[in-house]
Amino acid sequence: MTGKFPESESEAMPGPTSHPRIVGFIPARAQSTRYPGKPLADILGRPMIMWVFNRSRRSPMLDDAYVATDSPEILDAVHRCGGKAILTSTEHPTGTDRVAEAARSVGLAASDIAVNIQGDQPLMDPTMIDEVVRPVLDDPTIPMSTLIYRIVRDEEVHHPNAVKTVFDRQGFALYFSRATIPYYRDDLSATLYYKHHGIYAYRNDFLQHFATLPHGGLEQSERLEQLRALEHGFRIKVVVTDKDSIEVDTHEDLQRVREEASKMD
Repeated sequence: MTGKFPESESEAMPGPTSHPRIVGFIPARAQSTRYPGKPLADILGRPMIMWVFNRSRRSPMLDDAYVATDSPEILDAVHRCGGKAILTSTEHPTGTDRVAEAARSVGLAASDIAVNIQGDQPLMDPTMIDEVVRPVLDDPTIPMSTLIYRIVRDEEVHHPNAVKTVFDRQGFALYFSRATIPYYRDDLSATLYYKHHGIYAYRNDFLQHFATLPHGGLEQSERLEQLRALEHGFRIKVVVTDKDSIEVDTHEDLQRVREEASKMD
């Protein structure tokens, strides 16, 4: 059974010619467990979070973009670089909860779309935003969507930072895990794995409801916020992208990003 969430008044009375507003939010907190201060890590003279912000603004799909942070230092850094940022609560357990607050603060309507853009993927391709938004924009029955990518680097198959995904024949997620899924019992020559890119699009009415849901055991065990939706019976549409994106979890990842960034125009 799929999850149900309450209809809002704005949903019940849509404007005759209204179009959903699509806004990108980049959650960023200073106290990352694995890499404290990561959003402000320097990449060729600019903080990493501004690389993400500037690349996000290249998407023609977005009407606007904001960094959503609990850190006055990150807020000030974004403003100094000419970006937009919103100061949010320090109590949010996940990026999705932080995005929900930011969406309220900019006045998104129920039918508007919020895009959660990962702040630690500084070289992300802006067209990934278009890819993740399209299912939610085209089908009002889809509450949220996300991107996955076929794993081509062997080291990511067993690495817990590369979250693996399995999905059904209609393209909806069955599960996300830091473990290596699926398990191939016999024919190892047929192995095929997909990793989760961590970018999401949500219809705002669902996003606000999501933020009120109790955290389930799977979410707490894997430390993966998207499992909250699955545990409560909501479907997540997955889109297979052909674009990879380096996620910065270590200083080695950051050095790899710096080397790649130095080759870009």
